[in-house]
Amino acid sequence: MVVTAQDVAALRQKTGAGMMDCKKALMEAQGDFTQAIDFLRKKGQKISVDRATYHTSEGAAFAAVGLDHKVSFLLVLNCETDFVAKNESFLQLGQSILAVAVAHRPASIEDLQTLPLGNQTVQEAIVASTGTIGEKITISSYETLTAETTVAYIHTGNRLAVLVGLEGAQGEQVRIAGRDVAMQIAAMAPVALDKDQVDPAIVARESAIIHAQVINEGHKDDKVEKITQGRLHKFFQENTLLQQPFVKNTKLTVAQYLQTVAPSLTVTAFKRIAVGP
Repeated sequence: MVVTAQDVAALRQKTGAGMMDCKKALMEAQGDFTQAIDFLRKKGQKISVDRATYHTSEGAAFAAVGLDHKVSFLLVLNCETDFVAKNESFLQLGQSILAVAVAHRPASIEDLQTLPLGNQTVQEAIVASTGTIGEKITISSYETLTAETTVAYIHTGNRLAVLVGLEGAQGEQVRIAGRDVAMQIAAMAPVALDKDQVDPAIVARESAIIHAQVINEGHKDDKVEKITQGRLHKFFQENTLLQQPFVKNTKLTVAQYLQTVAPSLTVTAFKRIAVGP
């Protein structure tokens, strides 16, 4: 069976598989394109099953905002190695899946996996790419955020993504401010929006640690509680977004910075997801 370069190129264009994989598939299928595509899909499924127990601690984060700026989307696509995480085909797959999410707004990863991507589903595209790339590929995170205005930010290297929701004003200046805040979130990793939203378990743990530190420093009993509360207040200032010093002007908190853009402007929610353990 003679397989022409044109046939290989056509199959590669249709499937995204490697040149040699396409040539082998066409030879196995005696030139039948439908059977060749099935061959490539079966190969991807086999590799996917064989590598089911492999760890996917590498990958890339993707984020985008809908056309109305009211909904933003965040996706993490994982693989096994840093080498593949930087592969153009892998990155294109992530962007394609994110585009499907923006278009259809699925409620969960499971719903996203069943949506169409080209002539197959998202999950089938992942399996096909597993066959092409040779590593286990999974979607580990999918998040959406809805607000009056939303902003999406990808940190350099695609290993960290942030979504920010704002209300109180609209327009280009608000979106610019939202990007500033997103960069703050990426750099400073706040644990909550403000102190009232900090997980009680985190508050209890920090209080216990601070209390023990104060006692070990030898402070008098009547001063321990006051010092503990003072340091806990500092913890909230450093670790909750709206109370943090704004990195571009540390004389202002993030809340105060937003008020310089518009008096009622504030952040209603944020999401921050990083690739890896």
